[in-house]
Amino acid sequence: MNTNEVADRREQIARSLRSVNGEVAAACSAANRKPEDVRLIAVTKNFPASDVVHLASLGVSDIGENRDQEASSKAAEVGLSAQVRWHFVGTLQRNKAKSVAAYADMVQSVDRGRLVTALGTAARGADRLLEVLIQVSLDGDVERGGATVEDVPGLAQSILEESALSLRGVMAVAPLGWEPARAFDMLAETSEQLRSIAPQANEISAGMSTDFHEAIACGATMIRLGSKLLGHRRNVGYPVR
Repeated sequence: MNTNEVADRREQIARSLRSVNGEVAAACSAANRKPEDVRLIAVTKNFPASDVVHLASLGVSDIGENRDQEASSKAAEVGLSAQVRWHFVGTLQRNKAKSVAAYADMVQSVDRGRLVTALGTAARGADRLLEVLIQVSLDGDVERGGATVEDVPGLAQSILEESALSLRGVMAVAPLGWEPARAFDMLAETSEQLRSIAPQANEISAGMSTDFHEAIACGATMIRLGSKLLGHRRNVGYPVR
């Protein structure tokens, strides 16, 4: 990109961010909540590292990625040019745990005991404390990722036993065909049950570009926005390793 293209892209993101902030404020007002209690996670899948730098310069420091091969390359590319927190939000295989633990500040998609063990081992090896959320399968279809509601307490106990992991809360995607409010109410109930085991686990990651208003109404503390903030996917094509 030339200088003008860089400036134009930053202004495009700035306009989108102003619009998003306005919608978040309105949703919080309707729910009698404070906007500062809802954290924006900018999901930058298929967008370039330069967009991450733009976001950071505009005050968005939480960046979400859902593929390790892209996220690890992008984190290395951004380096120290922007102070951001990396959130891994996609399905994670155990053989990628070491890579993810090297750059991620939070993994939002922990859904099984063997992944807990792999992440704990990797985080200890990297001498890092890794924050994690339990991904919940609200409809019980674990093939699409997530632990069943019934499995959350046992999974939470496994995380609490890992010295290099810090359990911070729950995450979910509204199942296909469900009204978002139904899904996010169920996630809020699951969060309340989790806090009886782990009082510090008070984060609720819910809501994407099409349903974040409902998520905020149901108590989400994090929303994960991609296209709403950055536009159509640009298919940058980070290398697969």
